[in-house]
Amino acid sequence: MDDRQALARLKEARGRIRDEIRKVIVGQEEVIDQLLLAVFSKGHCILEGVPGLAKTLLVSTLARTLSLSFNRIQFTPDLMPADITGTEVIQEDKTTGRREFRFLPGPVFAQVILADEINRTPPKTQAALLESMQERQVTVGGVRHELPEPFFVLATQNPIEQEGTYPLPEAQQDRFMFKIRVGYPSFEEEREVIKTTTSDLAPEVAAVVGAEEMVDLQRAVRRVPVADHVVEYAMRLVRQTRVGEKGVPDFVSENVSWGAGPRACQFLVLGGKARAAFDGRPSASCEDVRAVAHPVLRHRILTNFAAESAGITPDTIVDRILAQTPDKDVAAAGGAGAAPVLKQG
Repeated sequence: MDDRQALARLKEARGRIRDEIRKVIVGQEEVIDQLLLAVFSKGHCILEGVPGLAKTLLVSTLARTLSLSFNRIQFTPDLMPADITGTEVIQEDKTTGRREFRFLPGPVFAQVILADEINRTPPKTQAALLESMQERQVTVGGVRHELPEPFFVLATQNPIEQEGTYPLPEAQQDRFMFKIRVGYPSFEEEREVIKTTTSDLAPEVAAVVGAEEMVDLQRAVRRVPVADHVVEYAMRLVRQTRVGEKGVPDFVSENVSWGAGPRACQFLVLGGKARAAFDGRPSASCEDVRAVAHPVLRHRILTNFAAESAGITPDTIVDRILAQTPDKDVAAAGGAGAAPVLKQG
């Protein structure tokens, strides 16, 4: 299919997937939208929220609508890297008596991986996902094993419990395209949740997109054009988070220990492309970039002790950067060498 047909199909598929997910999940519209943006951008996600908000159910339901293989890995303190990636075992040929190593694939060999409570396992095991997330492969015994396409890691974590947890290393957090905050439902939504989950209702979810078509639609998202001033706008947002860089606002220097890297720029543009494609628009805009700024940047900005003491979060930093970097300033800059318009403080 050509790009115009692909965009039309993508818009249709997104609507149908949302309809299927709504059969099981009540509310959480923004969470669903952000999850779909990441999936069709070929990105990984962290879903963060307190227990009981249907994070696991959302991911498993999404896998059913995409007709993809699905594995859930429950992360625990005693989980070892080989429990995720797989291991080599010695197998004997009963005919010849010859013994040889055979690779037994682990649960990471699926198209949708639910890394449930990823912060409950030590860094050594968390790091076992790094190669699979970045390279879409696993190396065991010096042999590379390709993972199926498409491939997503959708991780959940509970932000309120600190005992017995292991925060994700910054290098691994950077591999996740989005960090999505899952909040409490509204009064009406919670009432609907209670009514549906305490009944005998068992909704059936239909598959909307298969693996081959998913790969084609992911490629179509990447072919969405983006103007230079939109790329520069994404760069301006990210570069203002980097302490010590020229033109960084005072409030960032005072409250941030470490800012976002180049992957943030890539994911801002890619998320903007996906958002434009979902709307059937032929190109991405600065508004598309603004719409994905929070899930892209919130886990890439490390606040310092002063910020934590004052209740300033990474989302607060992103809000202020967005407020002082309007689209019109980028359009008026007219080139990569133009200085950003910043309001200090």
